[in-house]
Amino acid sequence: MKHTIIRLALLSSFLTPIFHVRASTNGDNLLGVGAASRTLGGVGVASPPDAIGALSANPAALSFLPEGKKSETDLSFTFFLPHVSARVGSLTADSAGKTYVIPSLAVAGPLGTDGPWTYGFSVYGVSGLGVDYRGTAIDTTLAPTPYPLVAGGRTELQILEVTPAVAYRFSPEWSAGLALHVDSGRLELGSGGKHGASLGAQPGLSFKASAQLTLGLTYVSPQAITYKGVTDFDGNGTADNLKLESPPQVKFGVGYHLIPGRLLVATDVQWVNWGGAQGYQDFDWRDSWVFGLGVQFDAIPEKLVLRAGYSFGNNPVKAHNGWDGTGAPANVTNVQGKLVNNYYYETFRIIGFPAIVEHHVGLGLSYRFNGRASLEAGYTHAFRNTITERGTNLLGAPVTLSSSLSEDSFELGFKYRF
Repeated sequence: MKHTIIRLALLSSFLTPIFHVRASTNGDNLLGVGAASRTLGGVGVASPPDAIGALSANPAALSFLPEGKKSETDLSFTFFLPHVSARVGSLTADSAGKTYVIPSLAVAGPLGTDGPWTYGFSVYGVSGLGVDYRGTAIDTTLAPTPYPLVAGGRTELQILEVTPAVAYRFSPEWSAGLALHVDSGRLELGSGGKHGASLGAQPGLSFKASAQLTLGLTYVSPQAITYKGVTDFDGNGTADNLKLESPPQVKFGVGYHLIPGRLLVATDVQWVNWGGAQGYQDFDWRDSWVFGLGVQFDAIPEKLVLRAGYSFGNNPVKAHNGWDGTGAPANVTNVQGKLVNNYYYETFRIIGFPAIVEHHVGLGLSYRFNGRASLEAGYTHAFRNTITERGTNLLGAPVTLSSSLSEDSFELGFKYRF
């Protein structure tokens, strides 16, 4: 196991530069990690489908993995295709389209023979969003002034998470787990990407009430990263810092085998405290409730597994109306001690960070070649949602701001048990 963890630690340093996310699902949090979890609507707090699903959803669930007496390696890739567009007054534009690859890797297994401890180690992309309107109709000035039409025309946030974890099964029914979260973040606001890091933790509990019913509960601590000199918010010629805090979360899950060993129904409820997180609070995000439902069916026992999932999370970005964006000194918003003109504050919120999708569906399958190796595939879709608000621009003219977002992703994974 020692050599496995060392190899994964080295691999995490390799994955860091290739992780790249443009947008995401629930706020800027990805909908589940790994091919199986994403196609189950992101559920996994009580009954995760695999090791990567447990490490990202609830470390205590490592004790109750489907084949918990075996060690497991999961490698998964999400091929992510966001579709983002914006409108500023009469001008419309599509953000540059591209497919982004999000890797995830995990290893987990028992410590010793028939002991109470289970270990896990994972590296995965956990969060991200952004737009790129360079060269489009809104990448222009607010004529007749020389000032840009929008703030936030080029944005990008990406966070990679390294998670070592342990779980202790202190009775046949109960397990407790703890994961450490080491986050590496990069924020780009049009003047070059800035990097930062943070440390957090995720304790969890899992209760196997019966052979068919499992419950899970976990808490994710907040993690703040300060991106230094990322952009000039107040226009004084000096690049300012911005602190963004991954919000605290509370997750509860239920897993029930309607047909023991064949048909699993799982659901998660998650509270995300965007409204209390630094950075997101400054840009007036609200708390989000996320509900997930997943169904997994062993169509051919020990060979073919089918999955389907649905998730809903309310849009955390509040719409404002009636704001005055003229250049008067009073028409400003305080962002971490910097006074930002209301018009640019609103274009930054609505055009630059439209993390607004709410409804998601997924379909997937896994095929086991032998007793050890499995191939997983799937597809998830986030339905288009639009946010619109109205105010006045720098010149005092009425203006409408609007952003729309939908997402597609294709999942591909490989699992090996040993």
